[in-house]
Order: sequence, then structure tokens, then C-alpha cells
Amino acid sequence: MTLLTDNPAKPATATLSRRFYFTAWRWHFYAGLYVAPFLIMLAVTGLIMLWSAVLVGRDGEKVYTVTPSANQVAVSQQADAALATVPGGSLVQYIAPRTPDGAAVFRVNAGDASTMVAVDPYTGQALGQWDRRDALYDLANLIHGTLLIGTVGDRLIEIAAGFAVVLIVTGLYLWWPRDGVRLVSVLVPQFSARGRQWWKSLHMTVGVYASMILLIFLLSGLTWAGIWGEKYTQAWSTFPAAKWDNVPLSDATHASMNHGGIKEVPWTLEQTPMPASGSDAGVTGLPDGQPVDLDGITAFARSIGFDQRFQLGFPADEAGVWTISRDTMSNDSANPTSDRTVHIDRYTGKVLADVGFADYGAAGKAMAVGIAFHEGDMGVWNIALVTIYCLSVIFLSVSGIVMWWKRRPAGAARLFAPVSEPGPLWKTGAIVMLAVSLLFPLSGAVLLAVLLLDLLVVRHLKPLKRAVS
Repeated sequence: MTLLTDNPAKPATATLSRRFYFTAWRWHFYAGLYVAPFLIMLAVTGLIMLWSAVLVGRDGEKVYTVTPSANQVAVSQQADAALATVPGGSLVQYIAPRTPDGAAVFRVNAGDASTMVAVDPYTGQALGQWDRRDALYDLANLIHGTLLIGTVGDRLIEIAAGFAVVLIVTGLYLWWPRDGVRLVSVLVPQFSARGRQWWKSLHMTVGVYASMILLIFLLSGLTWAGIWGEKYTQAWSTFPAAKWDNVPLSDATHASMNHGGIKEVPWTLEQTPMPASGSDAGVTGLPDGQPVDLDGITAFARSIGFDQRFQLGFPADEAGVWTISRDTMSNDSANPTSDRTVHIDRYTGKVLADVGFADYGAAGKAMAVGIAFHEGDMGVWNIALVTIYCLSVIFLSVSGIVMWWKRRPAGAARLFAPVSEPGPLWKTGAIVMLAVSLLFPLSGAVLLAVLLLDLLVVRHLKPLKRAVS
């Protein structure tokens, strides 16, 4: 009885499994066609940003080094030296050195121009100046986030990131050992293979190890994107200004502290309104009698735990506040749990807000760690891992193209995509892929359009079906 019931079922099961396999392969192929150029771009620009930050600093501060001595001159004296290099300028920001041999950096604005000035904190002498956000790091960052075409570029990258999730899901399904294949054969590449099988083995093994890190990178990157990030996740994970004891709020949000496409404010604070100066609100800050000026604020920052590098934003207007911040994303430290932002009333010296990593919600904490990991900010191990990961992504994208080229018949005037036909498991696969992509609305909308086009048009027009298959 067992033989009679089992044997007929095997061919049917094998057929369905094979059909589902080719459907997953087809989705993997088409998602890869769109995603591969974007992944290569993201990996290359990511490497440029990573190593630019390592070698010259995110703000260019590592170009200048100083000889440490016993005492530093007053920060206000350093600021005067910076101001003297930019006629008609006004101070906007002070960045304290991260290491004893590092230069202090001041941002000075004059009209629409923003200049960074390096100053020796021990002698008070200006060392050099450069245009803010005009380095290789910043160009790579703009390409990384917008392709240099603004909102359209942001949306195209967001779509690609969503489809990259489809790549991960289908790739893991295709990778999963079956038909007696041992797990070790996919965890270790088959170097003895030749031709396309050699490329396939390497693509599979590298993909397995890179997929989980890729998912972290995709999610941490998507949370900055215009639709899924700004309109969806970030809007529901913003730090509530109500926790600041009902201090007066500005019309400006923390995002106003960013510069163009460069993110400098913690993700969870971007949409939170800034507090405003000019009331009796707040808690004890600077000691009575201590001037609320650059030297006073800097001394206060040191007294409340801001050692080594931190950033100090000057009040932007009459209602503006002094903002002391440490943010791993801005290369201030290697420990995201030490991130902290403190706002001080410019008139009274009272602390209007003091928010640290422990105050973030779950999403805010995940993003603080995720972005720091994404940028390679957490130490040498992180730099090495991100470097290897970016090179792996480039290899996966290139090897996928190579495998397609080797499988494609010479002279074939079509894509030669894996062929699949509708069936019970095809519908299941389509639903799974749609559900995954709908987690990311923009990618989901595009995927739905592709599904409908494939089902209603491509499959019923033989010339078009032949061209895309």
C-alpha cells in the first residue's frame, strides 16, 4: 500500500518543486537585472565614503595634526583665529578634537558660503581652511543617496533596495540544499568546478554569507529614504518632544541642522521640533554667574561627560539654542550607546533638553547602532567587515551578470530569462514576493505593476514573451 501511494506522488511533487524553483529563479533574475547596477554603485560609493572618513575624516579634520602640549588656549581664542580667516563670517559650529594630536574645527558662514577652518588648540593658530561638504566623501554621499538627481534618484534607489530584499529571499531559496546535496557544498565554494559552475558556486557561497549583512544594510539605508523612511518608519519612531518637560518649541526641526544631503542629526530626532530659547523653562545648566558663551558652554559640556570629540552648534537666531552633541554617525565616537544631544537656552544657560541613547525608542536605538555599523564607525573590525562586505556585493553583482552571459546562447536577441509557467506554486511564490516587497510601499507598487504586466500582457503576446524570456 505504501508503494502504491508514494510512487505516483513523487513525479508530481518533483514537478511542482521544479516549477517553483524556476519561478524563484525567474524572479531572482529579473530583480537582479534592475538591482545589480544600484548595488555596485552603493558598494563603490560606500567604500569611498568609508575610506575617506578613515584617511581624511568626515569633515576633513584628519588632514591636519598638531603637537600636543600641557595646556590648550581658550576655545574662544581658537574661534577668533578661525573667524579671522573668513572676512565677514559668523561662527556656526565648533568640533572638538577626537585625539590629542587632532585639530579643532570651526564652521564659519559668510553669505551662502560655508567654510571649515582647522585650528591648533594648543597655540590658537589657524592651520588651514576648505569649503564645507565639498570633498570626495560628500560627492560619494550624494551619489549614494540621490544619484545626483535629487528626489527621483532617491526613489529609484528605494525601489532597488526593496527589490534587493526579493533577491535575498529568492537567492536563499535557490541556495537551499536539495536533491541530496550537502550543506557544506554551498557553504564552501567548489574551486574544482569549471566555467559557469565555478562562477555559480562562488556566487552561491558569497551570497549566503553576505545576505544577512546585506539585509541590515538595506534596512538601515531605507530608513533614510523618502517614502519608506521619512513617511513610514521615521514618522512613527520620532523622539517625542513632549518628553522635554513642555519647554517652548521652535518651528524648525532637528533636520534643519543637516547640511544638504549629508545626515548629521540622529535619525530618531530628525523630525522632532527644536526647543526655543527665551523663557524660564529648563533645568539647572551652567552655574550661576558663568557667562553663556562659547567658553562657558564648552566647559559645561566637559563637566557633564562630553570628553574627546563632540560638536557644538551655535544659536541660529534669536530663539535658537546652543546644541551639544555626540553622534557616532558623525564619527564623534565608536560607541553608538554614548550618543547624546543637549540643548541649552542661549539666555539663561538652562538645559532645555538632554536626550541620550537610553531615551530612544526601540527603532531609534536600532538605527543608532545600525547606521554606525553601516558606516563602519565602530572600530577597526567594523571597517574591515564593511570593506569585505562591499567587495562581496560588487562580486555578487558582477558574477550574476557573468553567469547570465555564459548561460545565454551566442547571438540570442533576447534576455533568455529562466522560464516558468503558471501553476499552484507559481501563485504562492508571487504572493510571497508581493508580501515581502509590500513591506516597502514604493517597491511593492512597482512589483505589482510588473506582476500584472507579466500576467496580462507579456504571457499573451508571443513576440514580447520571447524577448523577455
